[in-house]
Amino acid sequence: MQFGPMPVRAATGGILGHSLSLGKERFRKGRVLSAADVAALEAAGHATVYVARLGDGDMAEDEAASRIATALAGPQARTAAAFTGRANLYAETAGLARIDTARLDALNELDEALTIATLEDYEPVEAGQMLATVKIIPFAAPRTAIERGEAMLKGQPPLVQVAPFRPHEIGLVLTRVADTKDSVLAKTELAVSQRLAQLGSRIRGLRTVAHDEGAIAAAITDLKAEGCAPILVFGASATVDRHDVVPAGLMRAGGDVLHFGMPVDPGNLLMLGRHGDVFVIGVPGCARSPKLNGFDWVLQRLCAGIAISRRDIMRMGSGGLLKEIPTRPMLRDGGPRDSSGKAGAADSTAPRRPKIGALILAAGLSSRFGDGHKLLAELDGKPVLRHTIEHALASSARPLLLVTGHQADAVRDAAGAGVEIIHNPAYAEGLASSLRAGLSALPQGLDGVLVCLGDMPDVTSATLEALIAAFNPVEGRAICLPVVGGKRGNPTLWGLQFLPELLRLEGDTGARSLLGPHAEWVCEVPVDDPGILHDYDTPAALAARPVTKS
Repeated sequence: MQFGPMPVRAATGGILGHSLSLGKERFRKGRVLSAADVAALEAAGHATVYVARLGDGDMAEDEAASRIATALAGPQARTAAAFTGRANLYAETAGLARIDTARLDALNELDEALTIATLEDYEPVEAGQMLATVKIIPFAAPRTAIERGEAMLKGQPPLVQVAPFRPHEIGLVLTRVADTKDSVLAKTELAVSQRLAQLGSRIRGLRTVAHDEGAIAAAITDLKAEGCAPILVFGASATVDRHDVVPAGLMRAGGDVLHFGMPVDPGNLLMLGRHGDVFVIGVPGCARSPKLNGFDWVLQRLCAGIAISRRDIMRMGSGGLLKEIPTRPMLRDGGPRDSSGKAGAADSTAPRRPKIGALILAAGLSSRFGDGHKLLAELDGKPVLRHTIEHALASSARPLLLVTGHQADAVRDAAGAGVEIIHNPAYAEGLASSLRAGLSALPQGLDGVLVCLGDMPDVTSATLEALIAAFNPVEGRAICLPVVGGKRGNPTLWGLQFLPELLRLEGDTGARSLLGPHAEWVCEVPVDDPGILHDYDTPAALAARPVTKS
């Protein structure tokens, strides 16, 4: 790839290296300069610009990022569309991130253009949380490097995946001595219940017994017979040796002590044992508190269906110093969390996939379509509207809200499954009334909303995903719209920071009227989708519909 300054007049076809202002307009870094762009730059007084030009051996940044991200992703890891050379991977469920760190290092050593950042191995994640990001540093990467990276990943176990938390029916044994208070037992049971709830599991069987190896053995035997797994044993007195009361009780029940102690503080006095195919954990006393300790790391793995060995325990020392670290936050629901990532669940501020909903506007009068209704007209064996909805359903946008008005019953029937119906009784007032009705029905917690038109059945789900991938208000991309051949089209993705202004629109004024006042937030997203320009207001327009990609 060639990069450097050149005269503006020679920059046509180059990739703009740095963002530039042209009065009220702004050309963003990465823009492929057209002849019209060059003329505008010259008119604005720019004589020289930094541009990049790709060579035959280069792969464009989005293609390179997308190919590596796709090759990285394993079970329960979803790859988002690439934008500005970045492709993110997100967790599709709550669980433990599993990262092959050795191969990750090898990939990052391939070429300086290719960078991959991930969470730590075994880090707890929530659904939608970011697992990894692939970033191509310049505007392209050597094709040979990307192909070598794909070859390193092909035919191997996934490098990035999620081991989901599965519901477990847990057995809990609490022992007591003469002076054990009931409040201590209740506090212990509550702490365990809260931990398990974070991991999608629950206590199935509870035994409170004397701090005696015979009583402990009987409780373990009973709970195993009831189908509890794993079984957790809290001793009234700390276990200080592998031959102490709790380990001895497990041995008497016919189980084995696999390992005693762990290089994690707090949590040193944990016992790892098994009784047949059931893990039995002698829990350290620190786990009576909701604060993070080594027991949490063991419990997370077991609830994710990951077996624990003696070697696994002994390799937890790196990062295992948890004691007296005030910066480690707590879970929103009171459970343990570790700022290093090895904790009960993901931090609510962790990077995550943006939560984007979609409005599909289908309330108009369809007055130019003659006696029929454009959204109900048949197209390839189904109503025009159903095509639009199916493309939206194939994207990650949720929920999908369909705003009805004119011929509402027929439009609802044509819509089919997968959308929530919002009726706009004031549809005759114009487009803005439908926008207000749909926006007012959006649920809490969304970051943005795609405003889609029901009569644009050729807009692909890939285009919707490209808009979602580009959306990043922190980086100034809070209004995203698709562009093909230099022409802006629909739909548009709006950050909810603009909701108050969108709700004040009147008459036939659409959301796009706000693009000018908020130009600094606008991001044009190049797509290979002429469908963003195609709506069908008349029977003639529908009959002349061009052949489109499926």
